[in-house]
Amino acid sequence: MSAHENAQEGYDFAHPLPLPLLAGTFLVLTLLTVLTVAQASFNFGSLDVLIVMVIATIKAVLVGAIFMHLAWDKPFNILCFIGSFVFVGLFIMATLFDSRQTAKDDIPVLDDAVVAAPAEM
Repeated sequence: MSAHENAQEGYDFAHPLPLPLLAGTFLVLTLLTVLTVAQASFNFGSLDVLIVMVIATIKAVLVGAIFMHLAWDKPFNILCFIGSFVFVGLFIMATLFDSRQTAKDDIPVLDDAVVAAPAEM
C-alpha cells in the first residue's frame, strides 16, 4: 500500500526528480560557492556586497526551486518565497543606508575632555 494512495488527483506530494537535474543543481551551487570565495580575493569596492548578494540570491532560488520543490508547487508558496526575498532585500538596503549615515563623525564634541578607560590589571 502506497503512502500516497489516498491522495487526491493533482495534490500528490511526492514527485521524484531525475538524478541529472539534482546533480546539475549541486554542481551549479558548488561553482557559485567557489565563485563567492574567489570574489573575496578581488577588490570591487562598493560592488562587493552587491556581487555577493546576487550570487547568494541565485543560490537560494536554486535551492528553493529544485530541492524544496517550489518549481512544482502551488503559486502562492512561490509568491511567499519571492516576497520574503524582497523583504530581506529591503531590510539589507535599509541597514546599508543607515550604516552610511552613521559612519560619519557627526557627533559634536562640546569639550576636549578625554575619558580614559582604566588600565587592566
